[in-house]
Order: sequence, then structure tokens, then C-alpha cells
Amino acid sequence: MKQSQKSSLSIVIAGLLLGILMASMDNTIVATAMGNIVGELGGMDKFIWVTSAYMVAEMAGMPIFGKLSDMYGRKKFFVFGIIVFMLGSVLCGTADSMTELAIFRAIQGVGGGALIPIAFTIMFDAVPLEKRGQLGGLFGAVFGLSSIFGPLLGAYITDHIAWQWIFYINLPLGLISFLMVTFFYKESHEHSKQPIDWLGAFTLIGAIVCLMFALELGGKQFAWQSPIILSLFAGFAVLLIAFLMAEKRAEEPIISFGLFKNRLYTTSILVALFSGAAFIAASVYIPIFIQGVLGGSATNSGLVLLPMMVGSVITATLGGTLMNKFSYRNLMIPTLAILALGIALVATISAETSRLTVTIYMVLIGLGIGASFSVLSNAAIHGLSYRQRGTAGATLNFIRSLGMTIGITAFGLIQSQYFTNKMSKLYSADGNEGGGLPEGLDIKDPHALLSPDTRALIPSDLLESFSGMLSGSIAYTFAWAIVPVVLALLSAFFMGSKKLDATAESAAEYSSAH
Repeated sequence: MKQSQKSSLSIVIAGLLLGILMASMDNTIVATAMGNIVGELGGMDKFIWVTSAYMVAEMAGMPIFGKLSDMYGRKKFFVFGIIVFMLGSVLCGTADSMTELAIFRAIQGVGGGALIPIAFTIMFDAVPLEKRGQLGGLFGAVFGLSSIFGPLLGAYITDHIAWQWIFYINLPLGLISFLMVTFFYKESHEHSKQPIDWLGAFTLIGAIVCLMFALELGGKQFAWQSPIILSLFAGFAVLLIAFLMAEKRAEEPIISFGLFKNRLYTTSILVALFSGAAFIAASVYIPIFIQGVLGGSATNSGLVLLPMMVGSVITATLGGTLMNKFSYRNLMIPTLAILALGIALVATISAETSRLTVTIYMVLIGLGIGASFSVLSNAAIHGLSYRQRGTAGATLNFIRSLGMTIGITAFGLIQSQYFTNKMSKLYSADGNEGGGLPEGLDIKDPHALLSPDTRALIPSDLLESFSGMLSGSIAYTFAWAIVPVVLALLSAFFMGSKKLDATAESAAEYSSAH
């Protein structure tokens, strides 16, 4: 490869990494600022949608943009993703209510749905096979780095500037990434236009939206047996069946079921689904524990995630480096076992748990999840041709996001119901609707405890009781999070003995192309 080509490739890789950093950082940067955002905008009952709206939109866009990139080229859709993401970021900074913020986050999510899967696919296209493992580890490590910089930046900006700037920070990153990829990436593959599977796209998005609204609204605004919730679940079932039927008939399906005949691909998808669900619980509820139970600031909650993300960077890098020496299965099994141990230990936390203990548990979770970011991305496209990589990689990221989206909604429901039940018993036993609180102060929503100002108004004995209930609800949530971790570990045992092999991969690509 000529020196000029190497230089251009390095610039493109840097641009792709910035794009991934920007899109993946956006989840964690918002998590640590949520207490302040809720305190200013109100709408505690809608806080979960600020994260869920981004994830649902991102998830819905991934398979669609992945298929479009196979058909029309990677570059144009990556650039499109950057532009939409920056637009959404500007709008988020101007939001005046939680409803507006959730809508604008959905716009961000559409951009993120193009950025993340296409960035990985461009890397796989442009980088020689013998270097794919090393760069795959680097790309996977960026997920960990984004989660390090996200909480720290989010906490610092929220405490010292204003929460709006956690969104505006995306603008310089996006602009640099846009310039690097636009001017230095030259696609060499020819693309054949194919009919777009619009029916599959719409039924898939509709099914996801119905499911998420049913899980979020059920047991809160509406009873589980209410006509609205039952209709949402019925809509999910009908649209899911319609999606499956549409994909079987589509000439170019959004998600190709033929790929699932490959055992390595299928098991990689399952590991991503279950591990993503468990990981999001740690990312969301540990900051809440620090702020709501231990009384930390947004900065404290951001710093407690730092050890977890350092651990994830370590195993993401090691996983990418060792893929040509060990099978994907032998890399995933031990790391997922560590993840299971970390989640199980977090399920034992209480109001008396020290920050040092929480930090140790976070390191274990980070070490356990890191390898999945780099290893699974390579395992999912193992032996696939150029025309299949975009779809395969996007489907993997879609399924991972699906696990995270369902996880954050389901775990939010579990935690909220536990806390609400405990609070109801306390009020009932006390015989006073106010529970001894100052007039006008109501903390039946656990996220009220995230505000230092609110905590200062609560009598010390009641604050201790409330903190105990909040910590109990979080520990109970993590006990449920053990279930998807175990399922991920069991799935990893069936991944087979394949490993990254440049010779075998080259032969497979040549065979599929001729």
C-alpha cells in the first residue's frame, strides 16, 4: 500500500472512530446528567424516554441503513448519519420540556442508527484482513472510552456549565468526523441498486414502538389489563408476524434470515442481545445508586462508572488482539463468566455498601462486557462477502440495541414497581399521606432522591428509610439482570471453534464473489 493511501486510510479510521465515539458516548453522557435535567425540566415520569427514545430510533435505523449501505454505498449514509446526529444535538440543547427532549433525542437516534454499524462496516471493507482483529479491538475499545468520557464530560459540564452543553459537545466532534470521511474515504466497490423492503422496515419499527410503549406505560399510566396496553401488545404481535412474513417474501429483506443458518452468526447475535440487556442495567442504575442512595453529585456518579469502562477497554482491546490466536467462543466464555459474577455481586448492594465496594464490582462488569464489543463484531461477519457485511453488522448492532432497549424498559419497570410498593407500605403504616415530609414535597418517584436540594429537605430518619428502599429496588433489579447474563453465557458455548483466519476469510470472500 502506498504511503499516501496509508495516510488517507489512517485519517478515515480516525474519522470513523470519532463518529462511533460521538454516537456511543451520547447514552452515558446523558445518564449522569439526568438528575439535573429532571430537576430543571420536570417530567420525572418521562425521564426513561430520554434514553429510550434515542435507543429505539437508533435501533430501528440500524438494519435499514445497513441494507441501504450494501445497496448504494457506505459513505453517503455515514455522512447522512453525522448530519442528522448533529441536528438532533442542537435541538436537544434547546428543549424546554422532557417531551421535547425525548423527541429530539429520537432524531439523534436516527443519526446514530447510521453511524455505528456503517462505521464498523467501512472499517471491515477498507482494512486488510490480517489487521482486522487489531482494529476491531480498537473500535471495540472506543465503546469503552466513550463511556469513560461520557460520564466524566456529562458530570463536569452539568455541574460547572449547563446540561445543554452535553449535546452541543457533539458538534465539533461531528464536524471533524464529517470532514475526515467526506474528503479522504474513496469507496472502491461497485453497488447494485435493489428494491427497498419498505414493508419490512415499517412493520419492524411499528412492532418495536408498540412493544416499548406497552412496557413503559403498563402498570403506570394504565393498568396492565387495560384496553390500551392489551392493544399495544396485540399490535406488537400482529406487526411482528407481518414483519416475518414480509421478510420471507422480500427480494432484498431488511434482515436476511438466511444469515441465521450460520451457527456462529446466530450465536453471536444471541450473545449480543442478552449481554446488552445486562450491561445497560449497570450503566443506568449505578449512577442512580450513587446519587440517590449515597448522596453523590453528578460528578460522583460519573466517576463511579469510570472503573467499569476502563475494564471494558482492557478486554475489548485484548479480545481484538487475540482473535487470531483463540476461537471466538474461548474468548467470550471467560469474559461473560466475569460479567455474571459482577452482576451477581451488584445484586447484593445496600445503603451500607461503600463506594470502594461498588467500584470493585464495576471493574468486574467492565472486564466482562468489553470483549463483546470487539469479538462479536468480527464473529458476526466471519466468512461473509462484501454484499452481506452491511446487513450482518447492522443486524448485530440492532439486536444488541434491542437487548439494551428492552432491558432499560423492563428493568425500569422492575425497579419502579419495587420502590413504589415499598413507599406505599410506608405511607400506609405511617397513616399520613405526607409521610412526615414538608408540605408540598412528594418523593414517590425514586428519581426525586437524585436532587441534592430535595434530599436536604427530607428529615434524616426518613431520608435513611427512603435511601434503603431505593438501594433495595436497585439490588432487586440487578438480581433480575443475572438472567440475561446467564443466557448470554450459555449461548457462547455454542459459538463453535472458528477464529479470525485471514487465509480462510480471503477464500470465503473470493468464493462468494465468484
